[in-house]
Amino acid sequence: MTVERPSPPLAAGERETLRACLDFHRATLAWKCEGLTDEELRRQSMPPSTLSLLGLVRHMAEVERAWFRRTVNREDIPLLWSEEGDYQEAYEASGSTRAEAFEAWQAEVDHARRIEREAASLDVTAHQARWGEDVSLRLVMLHLIHEYARHNGHADLLREGIDGTVGA
Repeated sequence: MTVERPSPPLAAGERETLRACLDFHRATLAWKCEGLTDEELRRQSMPPSTLSLLGLVRHMAEVERAWFRRTVNREDIPLLWSEEGDYQEAYEASGSTRAEAFEAWQAEVDHARRIEREAASLDVTAHQARWGEDVSLRLVMLHLIHEYARHNGHADLLREGIDGTVGA
């Protein structure tokens, strides 16, 4: 499967631009994992870090779930990989597979896209419990773009360490 990365529009409305930038970064993470075995995806960066590409995919599934479903949509659901609410547990991917991680991540992305499209505007607000503040859908989308961009930088280094592949 070849990952297609959408190009963000050069001139568009705010919501369309945010949506396209977020989808670009989602596709970038998938692209960084393309063509690798489960073992390669689980390969950790360097001690003491346990960071791996599969751990990043699992973490981003948690991030999508937490921000779109738990915060914006106000769903009372647990995290995927931690009953105690510890986001760090998603990084522990030593027993995970591509199929398991990507299925969970894609499901959360699909939920996030639906929630965003159904929202009346970027000004919709919801309470973010960890921060103890109300946040807008606009901030949630910007936060996710930031989170993906940061972790895609990690993915660049992880992928290069696995097979020498470099890129955006």
